[in-house]
Amino acid sequence: MSDPAPGLNSKQLGAYFALMEVSSLLQYAVDEHLRADGDLSYVQFQILARLVDTPEGRLRMTDLADGVVYSRSGLTYQAGLLDKRGLITRSPSPDDERSVMVTVTDAGRALIAHVLPGHVDRVRQLLFEPMTGKDLAALSTVLGRVRDHMRATPPRSAKPRAGRNRTD
Repeated sequence: MSDPAPGLNSKQLGAYFALMEVSSLLQYAVDEHLRADGDLSYVQFQILARLVDTPEGRLRMTDLADGVVYSRSGLTYQAGLLDKRGLITRSPSPDDERSVMVTVTDAGRALIAHVLPGHVDRVRQLLFEPMTGKDLAALSTVLGRVRDHMRATPPRSAKPRAGRNRTD
């Protein structure tokens, strides 16, 4: 029998809990603002912001799911809510009939333009205000390296869906 993997040391545990707490506090504050200012959830904001940030204002649903790190079914639900509000449209991909394209509408662009100043203020106040320039550079370097390490595995959309490819 092999020895179990060692636990986290106190510094690792402290860093992990601090990261999780900062992430949760920031997401809660941002979500609170987005709901009050635009009747948007955090993930809905991410969807719209990613679409607005693309040259053509559209992405494949699977690319969107990978970008916002959200389940396919959850993203489909959220996209449905945005579609009902006229903030996005969904259509079959012209290149691949199995893919769905999501496109931001003018109303979606206008809503992002409306909520973005308050969003930026909230992020600046909570995350960046207590940092020095050196802190920001170090945080960007470290989190960029960790993100790249975590993204080196296949994207979530490339993983097989649960319950598929089974032989009973």
